[in-house]
Amino acid sequence: MDSIFRLDGRAALVTGGASGIGLEVCRALTKAGAAVTIADIDGERAEEVARELPGARARQLDVTDEAQVGAVIGALDRIDILVNNAGIGLVGGIEETAAEDFRRLMRVNVEGVYLVTRAAMPQLLAAKGTVVNIGSVSGLVAVKRRFAYCATKGAVIALSRQLAIDYAGRLRVNCVCPGTVETPFVEAYLEKFHKHEKEKVRAELHARQPIGRMGRPEEVAHMVRYLCSAEAGFVTGSVVTIDGGWTAA
Repeated sequence: MDSIFRLDGRAALVTGGASGIGLEVCRALTKAGAAVTIADIDGERAEEVARELPGARARQLDVTDEAQVGAVIGALDRIDILVNNAGIGLVGGIEETAAEDFRRLMRVNVEGVYLVTRAAMPQLLAAKGTVVNIGSVSGLVAVKRRFAYCATKGAVIALSRQLAIDYAGRLRVNCVCPGTVETPFVEAYLEKFHKHEKEKVRAELHARQPIGRMGRPEEVAHMVRYLCSAEAGFVTGSVVTIDGGWTAA
């Protein structure tokens, strides 16, 4: 694999790059030859990751802070690749979802993608670059008690397709939609909502995918690497599922 899907000489910005899927994306892009900027609200953890990856650098970034987004991106010389990975979740149906929580998810998961992408557009267009947004199967199919999360990921899918059409031939934009992936995100969910039955619920999460297990962050990262590469030059406006068969069932 090291001889294909190469990204040598390219500069990548990954939001939410300090843990989970974002961390594995940073590792995969670095292995492919890209110089990666790890942007994360946890600046200290981003610095730790950057020290592990050759040529990487870290930036503390709250994707909902327009001024901070502008400052961080404005300080970068170039951006060939943007991976919008930063996101948060929420458990609850509409009656359980407070307006404040709904707005928070919209700000992070949707407005954050908008702010970061808009700020990066001059560099991306100059490079004829590529954007990969991390969506979710929750934007394609209904998931019980995930009202706000489903709404935000559906929006990410829609804006990914729209950008791909507006900038066809100038910029490639795709969306990756994972199923349930074993990450700190999932561990936090288990700790918060199923502390006394973690293994039971973990087994249920594995079983939810027809393949019989949750995904691994590096599997999603490999898909992102491909979409960023020259080999994917004809791929734009695509919504790519990597979900163990969930949306096929």
